[in-house]
Amino acid sequence: MGKSYFIWIALHLLVWPAALHAAVQDLQSEYWRLIFAAGYFVVFFLTPVLARRPAVLTVLSCLSACLAAAALYPLDGEAFNPYLLLVYALLTGETAQRLPLARCVPPAAVQAACVGWLAARTELSPAHAVFAALFMLLLFAAAARHQVTREREAAAQARYDALLGEYRGLKRRLTSEEELARQEERALISREIHDSVGHKLTALVMQLEAHRLKAREEDRDTVAMLKQLAQDSLEETRRAVRNYKSGETGGLPAVIRLIRNLESERFLRIHFTVHHGAFSAPLNGEQSFTIYRAVQEAMTNIMKHSKAREARVLFEAPGGSIFRFEISNPIGGPVPFREGFGLASMRERLERIGGGLEVFTTADQFCVRGWFRLHEEAERGT
Repeated sequence: MGKSYFIWIALHLLVWPAALHAAVQDLQSEYWRLIFAAGYFVVFFLTPVLARRPAVLTVLSCLSACLAAAALYPLDGEAFNPYLLLVYALLTGETAQRLPLARCVPPAAVQAACVGWLAARTELSPAHAVFAALFMLLLFAAAARHQVTREREAAAQARYDALLGEYRGLKRRLTSEEELARQEERALISREIHDSVGHKLTALVMQLEAHRLKAREEDRDTVAMLKQLAQDSLEETRRAVRNYKSGETGGLPAVIRLIRNLESERFLRIHFTVHHGAFSAPLNGEQSFTIYRAVQEAMTNIMKHSKAREARVLFEAPGGSIFRFEISNPIGGPVPFREGFGLASMRERLERIGGGLEVFTTADQFCVRGWFRLHEEAERGT
């Protein structure tokens, strides 16, 4: 809208000086023309402010037509000013751009009435009168055609947006159903492992313990070793079942999938940077899930509150002892913000694993930065 507004200003500044030059004979006695022209430009500069009020814009368009006719009004003995037709062409173009078709009719009627009145006052020749009538008729026809085309395009865009939203919703539901099916399958397999393999290993451990108590002294070490092996196998089976039953999505691969989905579905431009050591960092399940949720929440905030459709994501693990991430997006300048539920939950997750969160704005960036100690280093320090 900004560029088109300045284009309209430039066109008016080209037409109006020529129109006033052709109309004004004596500036001292015809200063009232400049007053009406100034009134026209005052209304012109008010229209962007009232762009969301069609009824007011309709009235202002009618007023602009009257002011233009008054500024170029022919005195006794003066000819019809042809630049009035160019001024009305600009006014009709603006009206067609800002208002729906039904609200363009009153300004068009006022313009036609003004042209007819001034043409009758100056007694135009038949050829000039026919030219003026055809000019106004073709002008209004072109404006009406433009309005019809624009409304059709808006309806087509609305249908496209509705279909796109339905497609994305269907895709999300399909993904959720697939994930639910995978979780149910994991739960079924883990239950089967727990009920069959786990119980049999437990029975094996108990039988080996009973056999150890009855075995001879020289065989007890062998039975004890077999029992320990069975216990280790039982513990590994239980650990595998716990990991398999976990349905939480997390980790850097999940973050990459999230970024790819946001780029394709939400049309975000994401600059993803991984410094040395981030991919090989020894993350446990809770840490991986915390990173995933942090990136997800930051991206959600960008889509909800930022006009920019781009973001930067940085992962790094300096020295292999700390994992850091940073999500930033451009803003127009420092803006006040309030930490909501999402950022508070992110801070709580990071503090639970011994980390922290920092949210701040710079001259042109909104940044969310988090960190935590890696699992292996934390255990080594304790």
